[in-house]
Amino acid sequence: MIKYILFCLLSGLACEEAIQAQDLAAFHLYHPEEDAAAGIQNALIQAKATHKNLFVQIGGNWCIWCARFYELSTGDPQIDSAFKANYIVYHLNYSKENENLPIMARLGHPERFGFPVFVILNTEGTLVHIQNSSYLEQGKGYNKGQIISFLNDWSPRALDPATYK
Repeated sequence: MIKYILFCLLSGLACEEAIQAQDLAAFHLYHPEEDAAAGIQNALIQAKATHKNLFVQIGGNWCIWCARFYELSTGDPQIDSAFKANYIVYHLNYSKENENLPIMARLGHPERFGFPVFVILNTEGTLVHIQNSSYLEQGKGYNKGQIISFLNDWSPRALDPATYK
């Protein structure tokens, strides 16, 4: 009986790993070869021109939680709208091929929170917030309400003192 239970547990773990590997097979959002400093600079130019903050999602093509967040953030109309209204999004690679350590240092070492980790910069490139994504998780996915609240709380309007007069 113990062997049967152990077999079931190990089979379940193997199935979970196979499912995650399948989910990641087509996920190629991050580019280890990219010049991340130039990518962030270009994204900041867009952010400034559109009066939006820069949302930097740091992770890698190896990260199942990065894939899950991307799928939800682009597939859910409310979350997608919150992003489009308030942010320019840049996906910063962190992988064994390229950890982008100089940029991680410049951003206050957000990798300390695990992946994905979200960094918000204002139009001047000043660090506004680092978000540990685990606080937005729910089960094997993310909590939609918490994500929308997070995006609204760090939007340009929320950070503008004139909003509170």
